[in-house]
Amino acid sequence: MLPGRLAAMPPSPFTRLRELLTGIEPGKPEINLTIGEPRDPPPEFVLDVVKKHAAEFGKYPPIQGNDIFRTSCANWAKRRYNLPDAALDPNTQILPLNGSREGLFYAPFTLMPESKAGARPVFLVPNPFYATYPTSVLSAGAEPYYVPVRPETGFLPDFWSVPKDILERTVGAFFCSPSNPEGATADADYWQRLFALADQYDFTVLADECYTDIYDALPPVGAMAVRHAATGTLNRVLSFHSLSKRSNLPGLRSGFVAGAPEAIAKLQAFRNTSGVQMPFPTLAASAAAWDDDAHVELTRARYRERFAAATRLLGNRPGFRLPGGGFYLYLDVGDGPAAAKKLWAEAGVR
Repeated sequence: MLPGRLAAMPPSPFTRLRELLTGIEPGKPEINLTIGEPRDPPPEFVLDVVKKHAAEFGKYPPIQGNDIFRTSCANWAKRRYNLPDAALDPNTQILPLNGSREGLFYAPFTLMPESKAGARPVFLVPNPFYATYPTSVLSAGAEPYYVPVRPETGFLPDFWSVPKDILERTVGAFFCSPSNPEGATADADYWQRLFALADQYDFTVLADECYTDIYDALPPVGAMAVRHAATGTLNRVLSFHSLSKRSNLPGLRSGFVAGAPEAIAKLQAFRNTSGVQMPFPTLAASAAAWDDDAHVELTRARYRERFAAATRLLGNRPGFRLPGGGFYLYLDVGDGPAAAKKLWAEAGVR
């Protein structure tokens, strides 16, 4: 890490909130909304699989997982995004992750050149951002360039406003769809334009799609579907997925990344020395979850009910809108720190 790089790390939002509310007593019993954690029970059939395979906690698993896990992930992606069978080889294009955050953090390390355009490499980071994005970029020795996300851009990052000299140094672009916290989803045209920019300036799109199965009526368009339809390959894209929200399994710490064989091979090699294997019981339970879509539709139905309630209670607020995907409401509260203090002091909402 370069000198002073650690000091440039963005503070955790949890740390910032804790410091902000220190010394203020909650006005009512606490309602904790800080983590973005699903509050529905995990599927029982998944827990049963963990129990069935519990004895396998006694074995070291391989870093690349096993056939049943990779095949289940590939089959889900093909169903979800209507990909042809040849689009995803589970042996060379799928890698398990202990939650999508692990892969999002590791990816910049495997993409970094010594320099690009004779200068320090850049990764584009949407702003607001998931703290893992710039933390990874800075740790890898690159420079984050923050791309504004505003109402006038449909709550999607305006990558096309990035100056040319920055794009010429760009190695990767983080993009979350459906986004956290805005709940914005990219359509096929947006993805196509982003990949055209990636082709023009030779960078990789890091597609954070962990909320892709949480939506109302229309499933969000996926990065892999758009890229494969245009090129017949998954080059220039790494697509990250997770069971945390899809299957109400945040504690399982299970996800995967998909992409072109060369990119996955680099990530596997990096994880082989820096990452932690996914245990065999987790691999088996994860495969069962990816194989089943019925429990996910039940989850979507619950969120539809909650968004309907939110619309009744908050729908008359200026700027209220339902998200295109995910489970967040992104409301304009003006002064954010002041609003956080007031919610805590008067209503116990953290």
